[in-house]
Amino acid sequence: MGWLNAIVQGLLLGGLYALFATGLSIMFGVMRIVNLAHGDLAVVASFLALALVGGTGLPLWIVLVVTVPLFAVLGYLTQRLLLQRSLSAGPLATLLVTFGLSIVLQNVLLEIFSADTRTLDGGAFATGSFELSGSISVGYLALTTFLLAGAALIGIQMFLSRTGLGRMLRASADDRETASLMGADSRHVYGVATAIAFATVALAGLMFAMRSSFDPSIGPARLIFAFEAVVIGGLGSLWGTLLGGMVLGVTQSLSAQADPALTLLAGHLVFLAVLAFRPRGLLAGRAA
Repeated sequence: MGWLNAIVQGLLLGGLYALFATGLSIMFGVMRIVNLAHGDLAVVASFLALALVGGTGLPLWIVLVVTVPLFAVLGYLTQRLLLQRSLSAGPLATLLVTFGLSIVLQNVLLEIFSADTRTLDGGAFATGSFELSGSISVGYLALTTFLLAGAALIGIQMFLSRTGLGRMLRASADDRETASLMGADSRHVYGVATAIAFATVALAGLMFAMRSSFDPSIGPARLIFAFEAVVIGGLGSLWGTLLGGMVLGVTQSLSAQADPALTLLAGHLVFLAVLAFRPRGLLAGRAA
């Protein structure tokens, strides 16, 4: 693989990281919650899709259409029934709640599906590609994932800026008490933000499941990549997640071209460099 092709593949990989990071960024920007179960939710979506495909025989695209809205509903209910109770107790309480949720999800998946690695069969779509030139090839799945990440960010941005509920969400993110005086129901607003976060992480989980193998224990690794993309791009910045994902993806791809053993280490070093020299990230801002 040539260096130019490595850059292209890294940019496309950044789209997947951006999908993972979007929900994490939204929950932090709106509720100041770092969801430690974020990666495990992506794995749950992967196993749910696998079960639906195997149990019902539905086409994969229908499973995707069903799973993402289902996770949005699950996110709303999780916030209202679980996370809302911990918000008033402070950030440490929410960390402990999401950490506990992560442990529970991993053990439930182990109990149901065992520790075997699985993959979601995407057929020719997952393995096919087209050539831009003699040395650069673009996979259908990788390109679709990148486009979905861009579409998700554009859709969320339009929702936040052009709808009454979206503007209320932004106001609650800035000043919850003032927004409440203006009639905003913070519980409903936070539920909507969590629903969006769960929907995007489910989409990320499905794209990842077609791209690579997965098992019940890989959630924390997905969380690390999402967290690094958020920090590199800028805490609370929606478009920063895409930039951070692309920086992380290109770094890993170029380091793999030089030495495959450095793939993960190089990404972690970039993350540490950003923390050291630009702790607010490359595009510091607000998720809302």
